[in-house]
Amino acid sequence: MSEPTSHRNHLPRREFLARAATATLGMALFPTTVWARPSFDLVIRGGMVLDGTGGPPFQADLGIMGDTIAALGDIDPAQGRRVLDAAGLVVSPGFIDIHSHSDGSILRYPTADSRVMQGVTTEITGNCGGSAAPRAPREAEEHPEAALLPEGEAARARAAWTDVASYFRVLDEEGISVNHALLLGHGTLRQMVAGSEDRPLTPEEMATVLGMVEEGMDQGAIGISTGLEYVPGRFTPTEEIVAMARAVARRGGLYATHIRNEEAMLLEAVDEALRIGRETGVRVQIAHLKAAGMPNWGKQVAALDLIVGARTAGGDVLADAYPYTAYSTGLTIFMPAWAMDGGWEALARRLDDPVQRARLRDELLQRVLLDPGAFHLIVISSVRTDGNRPLVGLNLEEIAEARGQEPVDALLRLLVEEGGSVSFIGHGMSAENVEMVLSHPLVMIGSDGSSMAPPLEPTRSRPHPRSYGTFPRVLGHYCRELGIFDLPTAVRKMTSMPADQVRLRDRGRIARGKKADLVVFDATTVRDAATFNDPHRFPTGILHVLVNGVAVVEEAVHTGRRPGRVV
Repeated sequence: MSEPTSHRNHLPRREFLARAATATLGMALFPTTVWARPSFDLVIRGGMVLDGTGGPPFQADLGIMGDTIAALGDIDPAQGRRVLDAAGLVVSPGFIDIHSHSDGSILRYPTADSRVMQGVTTEITGNCGGSAAPRAPREAEEHPEAALLPEGEAARARAAWTDVASYFRVLDEEGISVNHALLLGHGTLRQMVAGSEDRPLTPEEMATVLGMVEEGMDQGAIGISTGLEYVPGRFTPTEEIVAMARAVARRGGLYATHIRNEEAMLLEAVDEALRIGRETGVRVQIAHLKAAGMPNWGKQVAALDLIVGARTAGGDVLADAYPYTAYSTGLTIFMPAWAMDGGWEALARRLDDPVQRARLRDELLQRVLLDPGAFHLIVISSVRTDGNRPLVGLNLEEIAEARGQEPVDALLRLLVEEGGSVSFIGHGMSAENVEMVLSHPLVMIGSDGSSMAPPLEPTRSRPHPRSYGTFPRVLGHYCRELGIFDLPTAVRKMTSMPADQVRLRDRGRIARGKKADLVVFDATTVRDAATFNDPHRFPTGILHVLVNGVAVVEEAVHTGRRPGRVV
């Protein structure tokens, strides 16, 4: 494509009026198959269109005016100020990542390289109970990527907002390359009023949290998320979540949950999520559905059956999943609830007590045997200190051998050395279960990843490859190679299905009047290149990506433009 379009969303009044008149004339002529003048900003010509609905592909040209698909049919290329030849390629709606954590990293990586290079045009962030907003003015942001931020930049970003509205203003002012929607993190809200204490909220605290839910949604948040395996989510009674979900349901919002247990108590945890939906009427989304740990793999079918049963009974519930047999989170996930009461500082004090340390050590051993199943399946993916940088990419058995310790003691030592902040990749799921979940008609695709870019220098992290490879891996490995679903179904799971889930009426489909969030890819070559050993690699076969009508990726190269919006 030539003559790059500016990433600015606002046009001078004269140009806006001219374009509006042009669009009106074009739409008036829509019933005809060959379009007369005037011009479109862009014509995408000759591609095979998958409109996102799951229907069969069809050949058609697209006429783009501003940020909108103004025409779909047989278009004279002379009508376009620019023309993109898509012959032999697939044109689909931009991929909507229904489960992202980019709200903590988007300001460091505003061009969202890891996202747009794989075709993502909209991210649903604030998942697993943690969100960038709201927060107290003096509060340090608790988010997985916070440790990666340069201190000066982190301090500037933290000072820039307190509520959802001011967070959205920062995104608009800085400019981002992807569209962005935010869930309110339940853990973030509870932390603000009760810290990391293992107790129910007082009536006054509950009223404060409900007020924050209502205010956040009034300012544009689309619902709430929970992370019930994390502090303080694990300390939250179901009744508190029910009260918050009612407030969300009244505003038509979404309840997305990282359920209380994804291992031995998987079915009970799924049932809790379904109960919340049943009692409140809220839309429910079960995050990164999985049965983690070999002893629990047999529970996967029953977990899906519970969701099907809830849908059959009239519940509005879906799930999301990523196309990998490994997950990624922090080492404190293995700690029992009693040890985490009061947060990391309290846990560190307990580790200094020989009696409590011995109890914790025994319980930790049992937990690892359940999930992921052994210490060699726990691979360190990020640390804070330079001294432990060589440990990134090693599993806990390798670290233990190098240090002359038992693996459980190596885990505890590493946590102390890193102040409780150690991320790992757990190789805990079966390939058969992943295929079963991904192919299920009630499951969408979500990466559980975030915005990042290939580092220019040695890094303290080796993240899960899902941040770079989720969507092309679905298209290439699971669709083309394994054939667990056809291409229209794969695209629907990434486009109209998540758009409907979060009520994005103007995205997720290719049709006249929809926003021009589009991906042009080669269905015969698209594949992920990111691996667990080399995760910072862009996929192949994703050639062009448009966000709000602006080319963010051209010929598989990021243009640097930032046309993304809060949606």
